[in-house]
Amino acid sequence: MRELSRRRVLGIGAALGVTAAGGLSAAAALSRRPSFTGKELRSGVPLPPPYEVPLPIPAVLAPVGGDRYEITQRETTAEILPGIRTPVWTYGGTFPGPTIETRRGQPITVAHRNELPVPTVLHLHGGRSTPEADGYPTDLVLPAGWSADHGGGAHDMHATGQSGHATEHGSRPAMHSMKDPRAVITQLTREYTFAVDQRPTLLWYHDHRMDFTAPAIWRGLAGMQIVRDDAEDALGLPAGERELPLMITDRSFAADGTLDYPSIDPTLRGRPGVQESYLAGVLGDVVLVNGAPWPVHEVDAARYRLRILNASNARHYDLELVGDDGRRLDLVQVGADQGLLAGPVVHRDLPIAPAERYDVVVDFSGVPVGSRVRIVNRLGSGRTRDVMAFHVVRRARDDSRIPAVLSDDLPDWQRPDAVRVRDFAFRAGRMPSGRGWLIGGQPFDPARPDVTTRLGDVEIWRLVADVHHPVHLHLVGFRILSRSGKAPPPHDAGLKDTVALRPGESVELITRFEGYRGRYLFHCHNAEHEDMAMMANLEIT
Repeated sequence: MRELSRRRVLGIGAALGVTAAGGLSAAAALSRRPSFTGKELRSGVPLPPPYEVPLPIPAVLAPVGGDRYEITQRETTAEILPGIRTPVWTYGGTFPGPTIETRRGQPITVAHRNELPVPTVLHLHGGRSTPEADGYPTDLVLPAGWSADHGGGAHDMHATGQSGHATEHGSRPAMHSMKDPRAVITQLTREYTFAVDQRPTLLWYHDHRMDFTAPAIWRGLAGMQIVRDDAEDALGLPAGERELPLMITDRSFAADGTLDYPSIDPTLRGRPGVQESYLAGVLGDVVLVNGAPWPVHEVDAARYRLRILNASNARHYDLELVGDDGRRLDLVQVGADQGLLAGPVVHRDLPIAPAERYDVVVDFSGVPVGSRVRIVNRLGSGRTRDVMAFHVVRRARDDSRIPAVLSDDLPDWQRPDAVRVRDFAFRAGRMPSGRGWLIGGQPFDPARPDVTTRLGDVEIWRLVADVHHPVHLHLVGFRILSRSGKAPPPHDAGLKDTVALRPGESVELITRFEGYRGRYLFHCHNAEHEDMAMMANLEIT
């Protein structure tokens, strides 16, 4: 494979050859590059002006009986851009999928039926799930017409389960080794039981099929789940219509109105991966919030609770709120990925990487009625600098508050508690099938044990990156101890499950492996990196 010039490498936004060869010296040089990794895909249709489409609020899913829910994964069309019909893959016929409201300690069962043309995997991101319900990338839900003989795609050469043995058919090239004797195959419908034994927080569910997560999420397979409990309810934070879940994503549209994505195989049945210039990540030129382009939402002159999720494949944001008069509003953070902070933290802007969530309160009481407040992306340019707007339409009574103490149940792990320290490098590299993204120099292999730890052990992990890598641990939350040897910044507060590694940066985190024994994952949540092998196995014994 021919060598890429430095200009070409930086042009694709990843320095694939340079970082693999040059290690941290190259990564340190990259740390001075702009705060993004990936290449933007330009839409082929005229884009609407901002702040005209109303903000949709995803419907709350009703149980079909007791604590049982049913979701059908199916293709439909939606009017995402005004006047244009776009085919999307959905949970329950909507993009985003319906929000699932749950209570701490009350288990639920969600039955997923697959009516899409390809297999899927359901992962509840941030959930404390059993291994059977965690959504391991080869634990497939097969659509009609697929059998064990079909396999689940280019990655299920030895999957076994209720349907017997699955073998790969044809001569489709796989990105990496796929043998996994423990993978589970089911047909049409799979039931996932979630204990919901965790702190109240915003979770999200999405497809996690090996090698094809990125295009499936891009086509619409994402939704939110909220965990609540009595202690949080009693805090007096904004609630009801003044609590807004905000799923931020970016997309691009082809000339025919379809969602444009540079898959090597658009059927998602054969060879995985994206065209070469998008290896570092796919960035859209349309910013969607809850599936609407640059929407606007009418609000009272009062406090609002914004539950913000970055569900983009690769795009990072740095969010700030700016009024018509140029004044910036405070973002008062009350929660992180894994729930409430000990106390509120005030920000003027908030960086958010793919898969991160922030729970913030914004006070519109000082904004003149009739004026507007915009959420701006400081990392964007042109149209991607705009996110959404709030239109303050009336004065109203506000009995909400932000207590000085939000939670007293955060873990207090300290360095002496750790029984071991591990080091992981997240870097570009070469695989038998070509270039990819590696952890510790190795591409993902479902059959290879990468990390084995004991239930209850406390560990410190030291992570280092070449370019941007949002690293996610399944099952457990963690605290960030340091960034490049310094104290973590205020936006790292609280218990997290995803950490944004910047180019050339090292991060220390501490966690306790608790909950369940079994096989889990950790991986980069740049979805294109994940599909190109940046995952590893985590076995809790």
